[in-house]
Amino acid sequence: MTRVLIVDDDQTTLASLSRAFRLSGYEAVVCDNAARAITLLRNERFDVVFSDVVMPGKDGLSMLADLRDIGITTPVIMISGQATVDMAVRATRLGAVDFLEKPISSDKLLITIENALKIVRLEEENRQLRRRVGRHEIVWKSEAMRRVMAQVDRVAASESRVSILGETGTGKELVARAVHERSPRRDRPFVTLNCAAVPTELIESELFGHEKGSFTGAAARHLGKFEQAHGGTLFLDEIGDMPAAMQAKLLRLLQEGELERIGGEKPVAVNTRVLVATHRDLESLVRKGTFREDLYHRIFVFPIVVPPLRERTEDIPLLAEHFAGLVAEQNGWKPRGFTPEALEELKRYGWSGNVRELRNVVERLLLLTDEAVDAETVRQVLSGRPAASSGGSARNGTGTLAERVAAFEREVMLEQLTAHGYRVAETARALGLERSHLYKKCQQLGIDVKAERSQL
Repeated sequence: MTRVLIVDDDQTTLASLSRAFRLSGYEAVVCDNAARAITLLRNERFDVVFSDVVMPGKDGLSMLADLRDIGITTPVIMISGQATVDMAVRATRLGAVDFLEKPISSDKLLITIENALKIVRLEEENRQLRRRVGRHEIVWKSEAMRRVMAQVDRVAASESRVSILGETGTGKELVARAVHERSPRRDRPFVTLNCAAVPTELIESELFGHEKGSFTGAAARHLGKFEQAHGGTLFLDEIGDMPAAMQAKLLRLLQEGELERIGGEKPVAVNTRVLVATHRDLESLVRKGTFREDLYHRIFVFPIVVPPLRERTEDIPLLAEHFAGLVAEQNGWKPRGFTPEALEELKRYGWSGNVRELRNVVERLLLLTDEAVDAETVRQVLSGRPAASSGGSARNGTGTLAERVAAFEREVMLEQLTAHGYRVAETARALGLERSHLYKKCQQLGIDVKAERSQL
């Protein structure tokens, strides 16, 4: 329910305005002085404020100035029975969204609050749009990325299938989004599915959907990713991890342009462009027989290789500043940057986790400083990625044999978990371990996978 705060020293005005709002379905809270109103706005959520201008003690204009100074952005509508042009101008300059003269009719009151709420909604939509654009923006100036973006521009307007290749964390999904946003399908949905993150028994339902009652727990019809992306683009990440049985069904769909929902009785035509990505060597998987050769030839039409961060080090300062701006905005922090020496330290690091790892490091750096990030803070954070066990180090030759082995295992575990975004299934495969064994090893070595993943 929309909450309205009414600030006025006149009890009759408070009673009449609150009654009008409540009859129209709003929650109205009344307050008879500006100082208490500021306290309420600090501690509670309100959608709109209606405030008198002339009040004993702190007046409405002073309250407006105080709200602006402390960063409270709730829209304020000023009301007065002693209005002047100068007063209205001053109120507007201080941030008031409207100015009404007493007495105020109910119709005028409700139109004004509806307009104020529209402004709030539009501003929030703009903030979300800026966050989405910033989050999905590809930041680059390197020659390596110039070649990638040239390939994106070349293939985007076509209907060709694109395979995006590269190490984990290089930004393959961002490249896929760039292809979609430059294509004629840009106004239609962009839908993603990480094939490695979906259990084998659920991936068919995720991709093709199911009918109500088709299996235990299917309480309603579910449209799969292909239908959700109809007319647009479906991005299948980590296609190399798709189960063999699902590969055959995907091949049939790509050949015929039709799918069958689980439990369905007739095929459903779909018009969906498919982009795929993997950090694995698909040709090697084909030779091993774990990936279908006919599917490989269907999807491997136009490959785009996204370079690792170590091959585009000139982009690191741009990326670091970009991520710092995003993190500051998302957390309501004041903007802050990096000293030149700090940026040089970032450029020298290996970045096994690529751009994803850089983003996480930037957030940790901002948590550790209130000013520009310096080189010492960067060294402090990077020296702990990965950290050795407290008992000794595998690299510096100290500690018992057991301690050195444990330190080495911990370093390898942390390195691989970071490289795979703390996704346990992928890390276990990379290390040749069962998932349960990996979890046990992490517990033995003091690695809290859930805590680290929550920071990504």
